Amino acid sequence: MWGLGIGKHSTKLAKFIAKYGYSIQEFSKISKVNRNTLGKLCSDKHYIPSPNTMQKIIRIIRKHEPNSQVTDFWSI
Repeated sequence: MWGLGIGKHSTKLAKFIAKYGYSIQEFSKISKVNRNTLGKLCSDKHYIPSPNTMQKIIRIIRKHEPNSQVTDFWSI
């Protein structure tokens, strides 16, 4: 599981990934978002992904939390 001694959960996406027990690699595979991009999104609070990347990620998030919005994770 991501976050067990690997680093702090510094972003809301990182907290979501840890909460539902995904690894970065696993989340990357199901969301079809590059692992390096996910790593940056989990560690850099100021990084804003492209709209296409946001859409891929929010699709997975909504499977667990149906009322989630993009603005819950990124200020756009």
